[in-house]
Amino acid sequence: MSAGFQCKKFYIAHDQCAMKVGTDGLLLGAWAPLPAPGYDILDIGAGSGLISLMLAQRTAGANPIDAIELDDVAAQQAADNVANSPWPAAVRLIKGNILTYQSNKRYRLIVSNPPFFHQSLPSADTKRKLARHTDSLPYSALLDKAAMLLETEGCFVVILPADYSAFFVALSQQQGWSVSQRCEVYSKAGKVAIRTLLVLVRAAVATQNTTLTIHADNGQYSAEYIALLKAFYLKF
Repeated sequence: MSAGFQCKKFYIAHDQCAMKVGTDGLLLGAWAPLPAPGYDILDIGAGSGLISLMLAQRTAGANPIDAIELDDVAAQQAADNVANSPWPAAVRLIKGNILTYQSNKRYRLIVSNPPFFHQSLPSADTKRKLARHTDSLPYSALLDKAAMLLETEGCFVVILPADYSAFFVALSQQQGWSVSQRCEVYSKAGKVAIRTLLVLVRAAVATQNTTLTIHADNGQYSAEYIALLKAFYLKF
């Protein structure tokens, strides 16, 4: 079996993926608000398929999930992960570029763990650079495409480094989005936020602000983090 990450109900092989299973994907897959059964979901930048499979588990396969991945090799590994999961019929892997993706579907939920290193030093690994840098998926283009593919009552959910979130939110507001939920993620109480989870909608709404702390003062995982991930982490 190839190197990977074992969840309670499925296994993610990720040795062929530029970006391995990490906290960002786990947070997004567990935190994103779910649509009612039957409504379509889109995962932009599916990578290993982790987020799509977490959503398939949370919805018990009741929501069709389209997962699009730019890198052919990663997309094939994600497809294999889906095929070997308990929900092979729930997730459809699409090898392609979201910026040229065309569909008559309108999605009730769109999720993305997007590239986030903008104007930073490039990685020597081309695949890792594509996965991590906004060169391959500019935020403005991502927001435009999500708006095109979203149902009227749908939401677009992303996770970003906390210090990128203000820029992303300002850009989204310029393009007609509102933030309905914002969760600031801290590694430990008293530290600076490391990630921001955002729920964006196409209507004017008030923002619900929350926080999530990953580690307790004793260095162990916090009760709130365990509660969020206990359906997936073997150690919880």
